[in-house]
Amino acid sequence: MMEQRVPRSPREKYGEELKLRRIAAGMTQEAVAREMMCSPTLISHYEAGRRLPSPSDAKRLDKVLGTDGFFERWLEDLDAKFAQFFAAVAELEKQAVEIRHWGLTLVPGLLQTEAYARAVFCSYDPNYRTDEVDRKVVNRMERARILEGVSGPVMWTLLDEAVLQRQVGGAAIMATQLSKIVGMAEAGRLRLHVLPFGAGEHALMESSLELMSFEGAAPIAYVEGLNTGNLMDDPALVSRCQAAYDLALSDALSQRDSLALVRAVAEEHEHDQQ
Repeated sequence: MMEQRVPRSPREKYGEELKLRRIAAGMTQEAVAREMMCSPTLISHYEAGRRLPSPSDAKRLDKVLGTDGFFERWLEDLDAKFAQFFAAVAELEKQAVEIRHWGLTLVPGLLQTEAYARAVFCSYDPNYRTDEVDRKVVNRMERARILEGVSGPVMWTLLDEAVLQRQVGGAAIMATQLSKIVGMAEAGRLRLHVLPFGAGEHALMESSLELMSFEGAAPIAYVEGLNTGNLMDDPALVSRCQAAYDLALSDALSQRDSLALVRAVAEEHEHDQQ
């Protein structure tokens, strides 16, 4: 009886082609890594399909291997359901053993309710299309499925108090959103801390931040702004991001006090509905 082969994922096909092109160019993983100024381990992850390169790294791969934009163009097609700058992040979240979020102005996407996410997406465009918003909401809810079951990553969530107070979508949606976060924390699904207004200035005032740790691979940091994102794997930069997170966390409320605050604000939003 012929053994059935497990179908390759698009990422695995991408990695296999990268390996073939590298060998055809007469280069080792170490040689490619030197030219790209990254670690050979990262090239290994790309070729095994464990990670996708960022758009900028795909462009550098094309330059090093002389593939005339091949890998940069292919990357655009792999994760079309996400913005190009976020596609690699969505893949990495599936592999992470620990994720630490910092929410500066918004509830992090992995924790959003459907109604909250819809309000966020509608706010981006005054002439939004309902079908496009629906697609984005579905993608975000599917992305959050990594938190289901016991095999999901350990979650740390640090929120600015402003995230609790701003009524995204209105009072009812906010009350439900905050109740969801409280429920996840009480169930042991995430570690929750709030950085109160009274803390004043802090190390994460300028940006959102997501830190991801992996088994057998180096950690990653990701920051995002309007229509742009920056995925960092440089050890020095990641270390600085981790230090900034730790500094801000040291100024935050304990989980017990954070839960009490989130519950109180949720009740205020519920009262506003009346």
